[in-house]
Amino acid sequence: MNFSERLKELRNKRKMSQSDLAELTGLHYTQIGRYEKNKSLPSSDILKKLADIFSVSIDYLIEGATVDTARAFIHDRDLLKQFTEIETLDPKDKEVIKIFLDAFLTKKHIQELAK
Repeated sequence: MNFSERLKELRNKRKMSQSDLAELTGLHYTQIGRYEKNKSLPSSDILKKLADIFSVSIDYLIEGATVDTARAFIHDRDLLKQFTEIETLDPKDKEVIKIFLDAFLTKKHIQELAK
């Protein structure tokens, strides 16, 4: 995935239009379209604004650094910190946490279906 694809994916995940993103960056929406079509690359100032808007690093935007992938899609910083700590646990403890999360999410899905 390249910069243009990452930008479009981040924008879509946040349910933002090109106009919404343009307004936040101080650009025209056509410029956002140029970025997403890989016809232009942003200046360092705009890269910084985009990274701040999406709570990712500039490295993630440019190179897709996998370390920042979770940061790109998890907005709750406490939850992100907890997941980072879970990564340091031994495999058996991780498995227990996965089972617990799966059970909790399954319960929530069942509750939603029952409404």
